Amino acid sequence: MIRTRGRLVVLQILVISLLALLAVRLWQVQVVRGAEYVAAATETRTRDVVVPAVRGQILDSAGRPLVRNRTRLVVSVDRTSLNRMEGNGRVVLQKLATVLNRRPVDLRMRIRACGPGVTRPCWPGSPYQPIPIDDDVTTREALQILERQEEFPGVTAEVQAVREYPGSTAGAQALGYLQPITQEELEKRDGFKAVFSGVDLVGRDGLEAVYDRQLRGVPGLRRVQVDRLGKVIGVERQVQPTPGDTLITSIDARVQAVTEKALAEAMKAAPTADGAAGVVLDVRTGRVVALASAPTYNPAVWTGGISEPDYQRLLSGKAGMPLVSRAIKGEFAPGSTFKVSSVSAMLRDGYPLHGRYDCPGSFMVGSRPFNNFHGIGMGTIDLHTALVKSCDTIFYKAAYEQWLRDGGLRPRGKTKEPMATMARAFGFGRPTGIDLPGESAGRIPDREWKKQLWAETKTENCRRARSGYPEVARSSPGRAAFLKQLAYENCVEGYQWRPGDAANFSIGQGDVLVTPLQLAAAYAALVGDGKLRSPRLGWALVRPDGTMVKEIKAPVVGRLPISPVERAYIKGALSEVASDGTAAGAFAGFPMDKVKVGGKTGTAEVYGKTDTSWFASFAPTDRPRFVVVVMVSQGGMGGQTAAPAVRKIYEGIYGLAPEAKGKPVRAALPNHRPAVDLPMIKRDGTVAR
Repeated sequence: MIRTRGRLVVLQILVISLLALLAVRLWQVQVVRGAEYVAAATETRTRDVVVPAVRGQILDSAGRPLVRNRTRLVVSVDRTSLNRMEGNGRVVLQKLATVLNRRPVDLRMRIRACGPGVTRPCWPGSPYQPIPIDDDVTTREALQILERQEEFPGVTAEVQAVREYPGSTAGAQALGYLQPITQEELEKRDGFKAVFSGVDLVGRDGLEAVYDRQLRGVPGLRRVQVDRLGKVIGVERQVQPTPGDTLITSIDARVQAVTEKALAEAMKAAPTADGAAGVVLDVRTGRVVALASAPTYNPAVWTGGISEPDYQRLLSGKAGMPLVSRAIKGEFAPGSTFKVSSVSAMLRDGYPLHGRYDCPGSFMVGSRPFNNFHGIGMGTIDLHTALVKSCDTIFYKAAYEQWLRDGGLRPRGKTKEPMATMARAFGFGRPTGIDLPGESAGRIPDREWKKQLWAETKTENCRRARSGYPEVARSSPGRAAFLKQLAYENCVEGYQWRPGDAANFSIGQGDVLVTPLQLAAAYAALVGDGKLRSPRLGWALVRPDGTMVKEIKAPVVGRLPISPVERAYIKGALSEVASDGTAAGAFAGFPMDKVKVGGKTGTAEVYGKTDTSWFASFAPTDRPRFVVVVMVSQGGMGGQTAAPAVRKIYEGIYGLAPEAKGKPVRAALPNHRPAVDLPMIKRDGTVAR
């Protein structure tokens, strides 16, 4: 009896202790941490959903779409949710593959993270972002997913806007493309993480990248109420997204198409050609009318995720690296097109504008003869004829004389280097500043550059001078011996600016490199008002209802240091190149009485390869409105490949091409000039024609 009573006492004490413990815990939950749990409970009842804005269109100067949006049903998968399931969501992916008529392994590949050793397709974006796995599903497929959501946890199907390119491959490198944002970008970009919708894409190249913020718009916010299973049961608050601005460019879609076609035909006509670029500038404003690079590609290949073969093709040297814009990134020796800078340097250095100059077939630069084209002399001529007929030896002689006045191999004090100084004034050796990413600077070599190069390469050159080039000797003993001797010379005295360096510089050879866009901007300044402008593709940003946000102008970044009289003299000489000079063959039969074209051919030698073909031009010669530059890598002589391509571009612009099947060819620009007024966008977003 006593033992039973003792057990009851112990039991009572235990019960009382448990009740006391529960009371203390209840006090902690309700009083001490009550506010915290109330907030947490509230949070579980609501969800903030960022609603992406519709991305702005990219239009040409007449309002024609270059990039527009098309709505599609997109199925996305939350990889984080799948990874929390048994078997990493294997059952869900199998069911989803059945609905979409896809293989489960294909879906699994699309949601794996990109990284070293991981081939495409893969996911390059944030791991917390829903991953689109099919961007063109049918309504029936989407309904199967939505109506049986309990079978497809972590899977969504919704209407999204995807990019569409009406011009297919036209201007691909200039337009750019979109890709998912990475987690690193989310962390680095101030304020972006807070408004990231989970399905936003960002511009990776071209105009899409430069104007990404304006095109993307401002996302909206929807606060929804959900039950304990996460199902939406109501909307508590909603802020509508603000669509992105429309970017109106100065590109004319018809001129762009003409330029693309001319480049393709030029490459086809030159069997060894491995790339080409074309630039059309408005002389008066510095705006870009067309910017083309070949080979090209269709940026739609990025939509919905790119495959490994397509991705490798874009980067492949065999395919011509179509992802790279040769117009702004390609660096090539400009050949004789560079003589406009060299003759300007001569004039600034005191050579008479109306003087007479000997043009022998060969000129001794130091101890080495430098020859005219085919070694043909022209007697005593003026600078006008030197440009029209492209005499090299006049420029060799001037460059050699300037080199001697600077002290030759032993310069004294600060050197003048007139030709390098003038080249920089023409905008060479630095990016033009165009509103595109990744522009190359080109190269203007001089004495200081030579010293820096020697310091960077001396160790390797000295090693090669000793060991030679055994890997080359197996296939070409002669070339290996030449390279070994060259390495020895560069090891011992590679810091010296030699007379041959100066001579080659004067005709755009040697170590001189320019981009097609740099050359076009320089010619526009020369035949225009003398002002060097930073070209622009963007013309204006407007809201979807047509309200102006910002006009984009091409800024003046310099002025050519030659007088209007000197510029007029050079322009006058170039005005005869297409009719009586080195491009006369390419323009035979062209109606010069309607549109007179001027310009300069360039044929730049490249060791071990076919020459680079150039033609830099302008029209009409009396009051230039267009500058057109074409470069064909390994295209041969400038008058044979690049000049005919330029002719086709002018024929397209002015409607001068031969009739096709008895029908007159329509001019790409009926008014024979670039657009001067922005296209009118109505309040409903359509363009007034």
